[in-house]
Amino acid sequence: MPIVIPIILAGGTGSRLWPLSRESYPKQLLTLVGENSLLQETIQRTQKIEGAVEPIVICNHQYRFLVAEQMLEMGIAHPKLILEPCGRNTAPAIAMAALLIQKLYPKQEPLLLVLPADHLIQEADRFVGAIEAARPYASQHLVTFGITPTYAETGYGYIHAEQTQSPANTPLKVQQFIEKPSKEKAESYLKQKGYYWNSGLFLFSAKRYLEELTLHASDIMAACRKEGKKLQEVGGFFSLSPQFATCPSESIDYAIMEKTDKALVFPLSVTWSDIGSWTALHEVLPHDDNGNILQGDVTCIDTKNSMIRAEHRLIATVGVSDLIIIETEDAVMVAHKNDAQKVKDLVAQLKIQQRKGLT
Repeated sequence: MPIVIPIILAGGTGSRLWPLSRESYPKQLLTLVGENSLLQETIQRTQKIEGAVEPIVICNHQYRFLVAEQMLEMGIAHPKLILEPCGRNTAPAIAMAALLIQKLYPKQEPLLLVLPADHLIQEADRFVGAIEAARPYASQHLVTFGITPTYAETGYGYIHAEQTQSPANTPLKVQQFIEKPSKEKAESYLKQKGYYWNSGLFLFSAKRYLEELTLHASDIMAACRKEGKKLQEVGGFFSLSPQFATCPSESIDYAIMEKTDKALVFPLSVTWSDIGSWTALHEVLPHDDNGNILQGDVTCIDTKNSMIRAEHRLIATVGVSDLIIIETEDAVMVAHKNDAQKVKDLVAQLKIQQRKGLT
């Protein structure tokens, strides 16, 4: 059985979780659920997989010391990081990891377990079991993991799988990747079999991934091969050159998964969230009897279905509902739960106003 190398994608900024998540300290490094950061929770899950080695993290160069420190806290003695000068989306990032793996393991064909650093998976044992069940298929296929939907979510992409009389714990052939649907379509998917949330989790060999990338996105592959020839380790850091910015920016879904005939989806029934907004976080954290999540110095009267987090001072509310209120040392953000996705637009406006340090 080939070894498994976790590849953790930690390049995002999480602007929808402003004002807590900033470019200087993005959401994957924050402690939002439990006692560890989202990155550390992801690392901890990989440590339960049999045959898995220490992970490689891909992030922007400005986060290198923050990420390395959090890896050290998780018992990783010699952190390995691929440092991007700028984000070029997931297809090039994974390609650079695959090329590095081929350099580090020239006589083996290990499997790459690709994981976003900022996702929540609560039933770790089921997650580990799904990885184990998918391993026999991952050398010849590109395996992704589809989350069994529990409600009609419009903020996620979906995967439509071919329904066959396959035995349990076997992957299904992918029929279609679906962009974020309307409410009506999401409700119809929930009633049908074979529709799963697109988790962004993958398992495949470096060789198979690079072959498929060459076939379906040769321009990305050419840019990454050129960059791969220059990869050198300095203290556990593999820094990509400024020329990496010229590589086409494309997701793995667009570049490969929607085009390849090697895609399989493994159904995964876990409590999962991409923590893509304050509303998403509100949905997964424990509530009080009024449907509230109250963190820090918060006092409420007649307040319902709200998330209120105080970092530095008292927040008091009276007679409100369905609000997100987040207080930090230098900002207070108030939003209706239905408009939580627009926090990203608010951050864009602050950038236009050149509010240095706030974004």
